[in-house]
Amino acid sequence: MPLRAVCLLSGGLDSATALAVARNEGFDCYTLAFDYGQRHRVELDAASRVAEALGSVRHVVLPINLRTFGHSALTDDIAVPKGRNEAAMAADIPITYVPARNTVFLSIALAWAETLESSDIFIGVNALDYSGYPDCRPEFIQAFEAMANLATKAGVERRTHIRIHTPLISLTKAGIIALGRRLGVDYSLTHSCYDPDSLGHPCGACDSCLLRAKGFAEAGVPDPALP
Repeated sequence: MPLRAVCLLSGGLDSATALAVARNEGFDCYTLAFDYGQRHRVELDAASRVAEALGSVRHVVLPINLRTFGHSALTDDIAVPKGRNEAAMAADIPITYVPARNTVFLSIALAWAETLESSDIFIGVNALDYSGYPDCRPEFIQAFEAMANLATKAGVERRTHIRIHTPLISLTKAGIIALGRRLGVDYSLTHSCYDPDSLGHPCGACDSCLLRAKGFAEAGVPDPALP
């Protein structure tokens, strides 16, 4: 039976790189994106492009409306912070944090993995360049993995041992970009901006845009997604 992995794929450069790592490690990759009411819904088009380019066996876009709860600049009528330096970004948990988002996403990925008889889930979390999100920390991933092996029929019956792969967790943005380039990721297909315009063009000033720009600058290569 082929090795199967469920790969969370937002359409950004981190998740695209994590998918490339999974593919490089010999997994048949099943990619999962979420239409969760995000203001930057254009990322779903990017996720579909990346899934196709990197040979996803099946790409699923699952609707789950977190806008119902709001309380985030990504899912509510709250301004996205712009022009912040790294110190400001890391000072506290930002308003772009979506409550429990990665917990929800990983739980659904876990459900799909069990139906696929897969023990492996890939997620592109990163805790070095910017650790403002509590659900991107190694402690969270370790705790979720422990829970996952208690929560499924396959786990209880010891038919699988779920592993949450975080190949980017200790890399800088520049390191992620360098890794992705070695693995053939076409970053022109990706989208990172939290607050794009009506045509999907990045704002260039939100935290995600600034961190992306910093990563490409430090990697010494131009961002192919920019004109």
